[in-house]
Amino acid sequence: MPSEPLSQKEIEDRLRELPGWAFEEDRIVRTYRLGSHFGASALVAHIASVQQELNHHSDLTLGYDTVRLSVNTHDAGGAVTQADFALAERVEAIAPAHGAR
Repeated sequence: MPSEPLSQKEIEDRLRELPGWAFEEDRIVRTYRLGSHFGASALVAHIASVQQELNHHSDLTLGYDTVRLSVNTHDAGGAVTQADFALAERVEAIAPAHGAR
C-alpha cells in the first residue's frame, strides 16, 4: 500500500525538527560535510545499512568529504511522505558518530 503524501505545511513543520534538511522540488535533501573521504565513505555505508533495514532508499551521493541525501517516496508518485522523514531522522541519529556536520 502506497504511503500518503504530506502536505506542504506538514513538510515545513517536520523540517523545523531537522536542522540542515531542506525541501527542494519534490524531495527533502541534506548535505553532510565530514573530515575525510574515508569518513564520508563510512557514513555512506552506514546509511545504506539503515536504508536496507527500513526498505526505503534515498539518492545518495558521495563526494570527497561530503555525503548528500535526496529522498522522496516513489510509491507515492515521488511525493514526500512520513517514510522520508523516518529515514532522515535515522540518518541524523547516526551522522554525528561519523563526525558529520
